[in-house]
Amino acid sequence: MKFSGDNSFHRELRRRVDAEFKRSGRRQRDSAQMYLKTAIILALFALTYAALVFFATSGWQALWLSIVLGVATAGIGFNIMHDGGHQAYSERRWINRLMAMTLDMVGGSSYIWQWKHARFHHTWVNVAGHDSDIDLGVLGRLSPRQPRRPWHRWQHFYLWVLYGVTAIRWHLYGDFRDMITGTVGERPFARPRGWDLVVFVAGKLAFFTLAFGLPLVFHSIGAVLLFYTVTAAVAGILLALVFQMAHVVEQAAFPEPDEGGQHMDTPWAIHQLQTTVDFARGNRVLSWLIGGLNFQVEHHLFPRISHVHYAAVARVVEETCREFGVTYLEHRTFAAGIASHYRWLRRLGQPAIVAAAVPVLTPVPAVHG
Repeated sequence: MKFSGDNSFHRELRRRVDAEFKRSGRRQRDSAQMYLKTAIILALFALTYAALVFFATSGWQALWLSIVLGVATAGIGFNIMHDGGHQAYSERRWINRLMAMTLDMVGGSSYIWQWKHARFHHTWVNVAGHDSDIDLGVLGRLSPRQPRRPWHRWQHFYLWVLYGVTAIRWHLYGDFRDMITGTVGERPFARPRGWDLVVFVAGKLAFFTLAFGLPLVFHSIGAVLLFYTVTAAVAGILLALVFQMAHVVEQAAFPEPDEGGQHMDTPWAIHQLQTTVDFARGNRVLSWLIGGLNFQVEHHLFPRISHVHYAAVARVVEETCREFGVTYLEHRTFAAGIASHYRWLRRLGQPAIVAAAVPVLTPVPAVHG
């Protein structure tokens, strides 16, 4: 896909961010903070899994352990796998690959994710028919470019429940469907071969062994299915909400390419800023838990910088936006982002909608919710 327009903003932004790292003496990747964080999250996952499978003696214990395991699973995705998959974890390719493969351990495919998210989503952000992350099929309408169905009138109620199925669908259907059809959403992709295929198959075997095989040795099939569902639902809700608050809210644009579908009449960096919204940037606990993905603007502009640096990068991005008269979108709080997503779902579910696909950019430093 090609973007057109003046790229002077993007060039200056990159120069300033690089200068900030040189000034501070920090490395963009291979952060000791990130390695420590990885150890903590993986240890939490392993200990919680072991407690759930081998030591839980009551349904209530299993319930709480399943919830924590779901949080830890989402934490692996938000923090470890995400940086690895974007080559933002380390300067060493094999370390990035290893970290990305943690997704295979918890039920996804790091190979298909690379196509679906790192390539298609990050290129075609919020472009209906190209960005599969905003495609719920007939179940929901997330973009004004998508057709409305009668049941969408109530999507601002029922989609919150369906978000809990996100991870379950991914585990049991999504990757297999993509492999069989050779497409991600409407976009074709190269099926894995060689080592990539080995990782895909081995990852699925490892996940199904952890999720079902080993637990069935010690517990009934009903208990295994119940607490798998709880774990997967918690992870799915967390993963879905963080994405939705960054892109599927009132302030985000849903632009449309030209008739050929391969060209956007805006520069690449401006497209990222129009379609992406930060939230709760001042919440350090939330930032730690979700891998800095409340700084989605910074992530989309600099996907190969480790998320532990996003807060510092954000100051440079916001200042540069202000100087160039480019709108920087954010919600001040987590709750404001949730509320905006709710209103957007309700708005798109109405029988008629008048929505600008691309908002007019004005020299306002931030949009606060």
